[in-house]
Amino acid sequence: MNVISFTVWILESNCFIVYSIMIVCFIAFTMFHKNRLESNQNRIGAKKKFAIYDGGREKDNPDDEDDPDWLVPAIPEDTPHVPYNPVKRPMEEVLQRSIDYYQLMAQRRTVRSFSSEPIPQQVLDNIVKTAGTAPSGAHTEPWTFVVVQDANMKEAIRNIVEEEEELNYTRRMSRQWVTDLKPFATTYKKPYLSDAPALILVFRQTYSWREDGKKKMHYYNEISVAIAAGFLLAAIQYCGLVALTSTPLNCNARLRDLLSRPTNERLELLLPVGRPHPDATVPQIGRKDLEQIMINA
Repeated sequence: MNVISFTVWILESNCFIVYSIMIVCFIAFTMFHKNRLESNQNRIGAKKKFAIYDGGREKDNPDDEDDPDWLVPAIPEDTPHVPYNPVKRPMEEVLQRSIDYYQLMAQRRTVRSFSSEPIPQQVLDNIVKTAGTAPSGAHTEPWTFVVVQDANMKEAIRNIVEEEEELNYTRRMSRQWVTDLKPFATTYKKPYLSDAPALILVFRQTYSWREDGKKKMHYYNEISVAIAAGFLLAAIQYCGLVALTSTPLNCNARLRDLLSRPTNERLELLLPVGRPHPDATVPQIGRKDLEQIMINA
C-alpha cells in the first residue's frame, strides 16, 4: 500500500474525527477574523468621530451626528445679529488709502539686528489685540500670544533655539535649504532672541475645552492662526516697529514646556519685536510684480 492509498484509508476510517476537527478549525478561524474585523471597524469609527476628510486631508472635526451632547455651537446659538455700518468713504479716498497702505507695507522688512530700547506695554497690548481681531473658523479664535520681556526667559529661549538650530543646520535640513539661506547670512546663532526688547510667540490651539468638559473643536486652526499672524505683522509695521518671522524648527515641545503651555497648543511663530539697531542692514531684494501674483479671471 503506497502513501496516498494509506492516507485515503485513514481518512475514510476516521471521517467523523476528521470532519469534527475541520469544523472546529473553521469556527475558530471565523471567530478570530470576526473579532479582528470588529476591532478595525471600531477603530475606524472612533477615528471618524474626530476627523473628516477634505480632499484627502484629515481634519480635526468631530462626526457628531450620533452624539447630541456635541451639538453645542462655539458661540451661543441666540447670539444677536446687529447692523454693520462701517464708514463709507468716497472712492477717491478709498484709492488713496489703498496706495498709502501699500507703500507702508512695502517698506516692511525682516530685521535680524535689534535695538534694546524697550517697548511700552500698551503698544504690545494693542498689537496683540489687533492680531486677535483676525477671522477664525466658527469664531473659535484658536490662538495664544505669549509675550516675553524678561531677560532670563529670553536667554533661556535663545539657548533652546540655538541648540536645536545647530542640529537643524548640520543634520536635519537639506543642503539645498541651507544653500538658499546663505544670501541672508543666517546661522544657528540667534543673538536677536536676547537683544530684542520683546518676543512674541504665536501658539496655535488645535482644540480647547468647553465649560461642560467636552472638547471644543477649532476648525481651520492653521489658516486662522496664519491670518492672525499677518494682522500682527501689519500692526507691528504700522506702529513703526520691526520684527523677524522666525519659525524655530523642532523647538515646539521644549519651548511649550518652558513657557508652561498646554499640550493642545503648538508653536507656529517666534517674533522678536522692537526697533531696528542703528547699524542694521537688510538684503537688497525685490518683490514679484503684480502681473506675477495676480490674475484677473
